[in-house]
Amino acid sequence: MFLEIMAPIYPVCFTVTICISNLAKCVVSVAGGATRAALTMHQARRNNMADVSAKDSSQETLVNLAGLLVSLLMLPLVSDCPSFSLGCFFLLTALHIYANYQAVHALVLETLNEGRLWLVLKHFLQRGEVLDPTSANQMEPLWTGFWPSLSLSLGVPLHCLISSVFELQQLVEGHREPYLLHWDQSQNRVQVVLSQMAGPETILRAATHGLVLRALREDGPLPRELEELRNQVRAGPKKESWVIVKETHQVLDKLFPKFLKGLQDVGWKTEKHQLEVDEWRATWFLSPEKKVL
Repeated sequence: MFLEIMAPIYPVCFTVTICISNLAKCVVSVAGGATRAALTMHQARRNNMADVSAKDSSQETLVNLAGLLVSLLMLPLVSDCPSFSLGCFFLLTALHIYANYQAVHALVLETLNEGRLWLVLKHFLQRGEVLDPTSANQMEPLWTGFWPSLSLSLGVPLHCLISSVFELQQLVEGHREPYLLHWDQSQNRVQVVLSQMAGPETILRAATHGLVLRALREDGPLPRELEELRNQVRAGPKKESWVIVKETHQVLDKLFPKFLKGLQDVGWKTEKHQLEVDEWRATWFLSPEKKVL
């Protein structure tokens, strides 16, 4: 909208400015559609997504109609005064951003994304308690947190992690869950290969596993087993990453069932999630007698 207002001021670049403006609108439309779908799922408390979506569309149509009427009334006032047009634009844009911020801040989502999972897990590791959805949503940052200290990739292709059966054997060692996790300590990056059998609970555990590794690189109190592992990670020479991953598997075997039950008890929906997961899946079998990839 800002570019469209500025376009007549620079007639030489009018076409380019309008094209860039329309391109930006398309990007916003795609992002807004994805966000709207997630919020519609949250609001469909009785699995009535069609009803919620229809009401949302009708409200949007009514708001657009009201906006059209207001714009027709204001058009004679601003058409000959670019500075007044810009003033109205900035005022209404600030009001729009503030209203959206308050609306998103008021939401209480019961499904976990990476940000909320990290907040809940960190609180659990430090205090032994699971945050309820209301507390976690209030703590979730809306302006920051887009670049976490650890890069977590779920559902990566298997060939990104291994190039031989020996590497697969090393990766599988200690993994009894239907996912394979690789931790690159130098880049603080966790990549997870998911099995065809991996369901929402497995994906939630894999994400929790990756965030536990993130906790080993940060400050703050941890359970005794993880505190020992953190000291080993910080001490040098560094242990092999796959050894640390194997040992955290053993710790998670004890911690995750308690963590999962705590999530369910305070109202989190663990049968679905909003974690960013790619579509790659793998099937593997590895036994001491015969190795088949």
